[in-house]
Amino acid sequence: MNDHNIPITEDELHAYVDGELPAERRADVEAWLAAHPDDAGRVQSWRAMAEMLHARYDSVVQEPVPARLELERLERRPRQWLYGAAAAVLVAFVAGGTAGWVAHGAANAPSTFQSFTADALDAHRLYVVEVRHPVEVGGNERDHLQAWLTRRCGWTVFAPNLEASGLKLVGGRLLPGPNGPASFLMYEGASGERYTIYTAKTETGATQMRYAKADKDGALFWAERGVGYVVSGGSDRDRLTKVAQAVYDQAEKNGT
Repeated sequence: MNDHNIPITEDELHAYVDGELPAERRADVEAWLAAHPDDAGRVQSWRAMAEMLHARYDSVVQEPVPARLELERLERRPRQWLYGAAAAVLVAFVAGGTAGWVAHGAANAPSTFQSFTADALDAHRLYVVEVRHPVEVGGNERDHLQAWLTRRCGWTVFAPNLEASGLKLVGGRLLPGPNGPASFLMYEGASGERYTIYTAKTETGATQMRYAKADKDGALFWAERGVGYVVSGGSDRDRLTKVAQAVYDQAEKNGT
């Protein structure tokens, strides 16, 4: 027999929204929500965000995880850069050149740009649809997240403060990159929009910023001090550029 006085946990609320709650607990959750309007409001906002994300990304959510994002590739030898048809597809949707401002140094080889942008956009599209598990370490553990990713990646990973851009840190995770580990940070706006920052080691010291667009997602890539950055988000290029510039400015200020 269920005890209807047992408080409902946040995990149960998420499971209720996702349709994963055991049937015997559903009536308890609904009774709890009827008596707790604050929790009911949270559930309603989660559902609205989930509906928005599914409407935008359902076309890719069922796709298999790209091979480049398989964690076992972390220990493999560095792969060859994208070539053939895959590279041609990326070249086809590259739009424009720079974002109007330039990181220091030499121009970037196209293969590096293509590889980083493809990896970052794949990760972005894979994880922004997640409601319950978009990250491994939550934004409420910012210091731990930065220290963990820094230790695993081998360079200083800094999670910029993007509140001035209306974005809050959701958290981050470790991913495989072209030459070893990559860090992946996710941010979210009040309307549910999500931006991600993908960083990994690159053989190129510094590059100009370059823009690419795939379907409804845009990305800005640059490299500095041997680390490549890709900021990914929606199709609003002006908005994406402002977010990327905030990331760039804070990275420069912190020497990362």
